[in-house]
Amino acid sequence: MNKGSSQNIPPEISLTRWQIAMRQFSKNRVAVVCAWVLALLYATAIFADFLAPYSFRNEDRDYSYCQPTVIRFLSADGELTAPYVADMKLTFDEFHRRVYEADLTSKFPLKFFTQGDAYKFLGIVPMRLHFFGVDAPGRIYLWGADARGRDLFSRIIYGARTSLSIGILGVLISFSIGLFIGGVAGYFGGRIDNILMRLCEMFMIVPSFYLLLALRAVVPENFTSLQVYFAIVLIMSFIGWAGLARIIRGMSLSLREREFVLSAKAMGLSDGMIILRHILPHTLSYSIISIMLSIPGYILGESALSLLGLGIQDPYASWGNLLSDAMGIVQIQFAPWILMPGLFIFITVVCFNVIGDTLRDCLDPLFKSEMSTA
Repeated sequence: MNKGSSQNIPPEISLTRWQIAMRQFSKNRVAVVCAWVLALLYATAIFADFLAPYSFRNEDRDYSYCQPTVIRFLSADGELTAPYVADMKLTFDEFHRRVYEADLTSKFPLKFFTQGDAYKFLGIVPMRLHFFGVDAPGRIYLWGADARGRDLFSRIIYGARTSLSIGILGVLISFSIGLFIGGVAGYFGGRIDNILMRLCEMFMIVPSFYLLLALRAVVPENFTSLQVYFAIVLIMSFIGWAGLARIIRGMSLSLREREFVLSAKAMGLSDGMIILRHILPHTLSYSIISIMLSIPGYILGESALSLLGLGIQDPYASWGNLLSDAMGIVQIQFAPWILMPGLFIFITVVCFNVIGDTLRDCLDPLFKSEMSTA
């Protein structure tokens, strides 16, 4: 009898909360596509040295603002041939504007797994192998060139490594601070709660962007790009923790009166262990959702600083400083492809927001109860 009744139990009952949430998430096709897009962007950033045909430093002033290269499959006689790119010759049109025209007499075959600029694979193994490229003196610009004749495709890939990693590192640091301060304030209450919450309010009353600019002004001018990178991570982490701490504090005030917390106290567990093992884990659902929704803010913050010349400095690439070339309408009209980094910022922000909103729906108990009664 018991065996037969157990076979009639719906399989959903045996699933954990996270398994149910992930099942609901997988049913949202838009969110799944966004997750794959982000996975592709991060994988591209990790293997940027191999995927990019040129180093982010590689430049040729003779190809300043060169338009995107056309990969050709037909010869001058119209016969099908192996893919190649033609040499680009600089000319001027009737308005005295720079125009690059293809010279079909000079062909450079497109090669895969070819030798190019030296780099260290994953920062460890010295290599010169690139996924694709052409032999010198030929140049291939899939998405055009910038003012210094640097390949925009390569620099966008390298810029993804900077912009995407700042979002992840900044969120991890700020959320660690916010979880700790919010958990301590909510668990102990009283004077500790009062002091910590007033500290949070001091950070929250100042507009975040102005506080970001003020803290960035403190960074010494002689910092290298790597030091500026870590300084920006710390600055943005220092700004973003206060809002989370207040919310975690409210959740901790409720959780500290629950039976499992009172039982842990009765068993003699220390306050620190109770906060780490019993208070903060129950805020994990909200924290994950908030992390996904906060990462775009860090990416936009870094992009804004770099766009203003206060972030990652040239020749190092980030999506923000790549957009600095697009500050004038003349440059945009002359070379519209320099807006490509902005497109990647937009795609990344949209993907993170879609995933965050979907996770919020999947992990919301009210949403799940409505789905079960529907």
